Amino acid sequence: MERVVIVGASAGGLATAETLRRHGYEGTVTLIGDEPHLPYDRPPLSKQILSGEWGPDRLPLRSREDIGALGLELRLGGAAVGVDVQDRIMALADGDTVGYDALVVATGVRPRRLPGSTGVRGVHVIRTLEDATALKERLAPGRRLVVVGAGFIGAEAAAVARGLGIEVTMLEPAPVPLAHALGEDIGRTLTQAHHDHGVDLRTGVTVREIVSSGGQVTGVGLTDGTVVPADDVVVGIGTHPNTEWLEGSGLTLDNGLVCDEYSQAAPGVWGVGDVARWYNPLFETSMRIEHRTNAAEQGMAVARNLLAPDARKPFAPVPYFWSDQYDMKIQAYGYLRGHDEVAVVEGDLASRRFIAVYRTGDHLVGALSVGMPPKTIRTWRAAVAARQEWSAAVGDGLAA
Repeated sequence: MERVVIVGASAGGLATAETLRRHGYEGTVTLIGDEPHLPYDRPPLSKQILSGEWGPDRLPLRSREDIGALGLELRLGGAAVGVDVQDRIMALADGDTVGYDALVVATGVRPRRLPGSTGVRGVHVIRTLEDATALKERLAPGRRLVVVGAGFIGAEAAAVARGLGIEVTMLEPAPVPLAHALGEDIGRTLTQAHHDHGVDLRTGVTVREIVSSGGQVTGVGLTDGTVVPADDVVVGIGTHPNTEWLEGSGLTLDNGLVCDEYSQAAPGVWGVGDVARWYNPLFETSMRIEHRTNAAEQGMAVARNLLAPDARKPFAPVPYFWSDQYDMKIQAYGYLRGHDEVAVVEGDLASRRFIAVYRTGDHLVGALSVGMPPKTIRTWRAAVAARQEWSAAVGDGLAA
């Protein structure tokens, strides 16, 4: 294996490259990214960058000197547009081609957009540094922000905006935000935090169109005919995995690049991070996780499997994510989607200080902490990793 090509220069791609070098790989490592920046951290974009607490100089995951010490062939500012997995050659947007012995796909995701919003000033998504800084420049006291989607990105943007004295309306089609992932009671609890901080949160509503005048957004039209006035709009309605460049390659694409338990998609091809949908044997299901910690862990696991194919190990993590909203620190371990039951095992919902645990089948599959010290949830992580039976983990009384 003389040449490893990594497509995607964010947390997962960088972790793959670093681990290869750390374990003694001396071949060529090419790191390709469609953004011009060195790898940087994305979670702070909707938190510290948007609030102004951080400047962009704090985002890089490594210094220029540390990146240079890895001896990478950097190809930044240009996208991959195709791959021939038989001859192991990939094509770039500038017309160049790059050969590989091993290809690591870490191309991430991109935000979904509302129809008719392209080119309209004041309509924002939050994925890149440019996205976040463009929105930050427009956030000022007294302005009106409409957030479409009450998921974590939308909720974080709304919380930051309220802290800056901005009038915020949040629109969500579901009756209870985040209920599909966290459960209805917890969804209502987190929703109440927005109400308490002055957000006009409207649930069970559907957006019909972006309303604009002279190329500038002026509002958001709903299917009931209502128009919600806006100076700016943040769209947080989910993502698309960046797999279009792999179409026609013969690789299996289905809500991401489909991989096995080793994160391998085909001979010579592996998936890492948000774009990869792999089989996690710990939870006995395929999953695609859009969180920075998972991307880095998967990159390290893929690099180790690349270097030791005869001793490769399944990638079976306990996924972790966090969110900061107002004065709430939200943390979760495990795979909460599709759960059968949720139980509060410490604290209470009313105070927004609690730990809740999740059951699927007979096993504990996740734990969520809101407003609690970080160490209080780590014991639950170990129980999830051990696939502890529900009754043993939480007790028959709490599970009732």
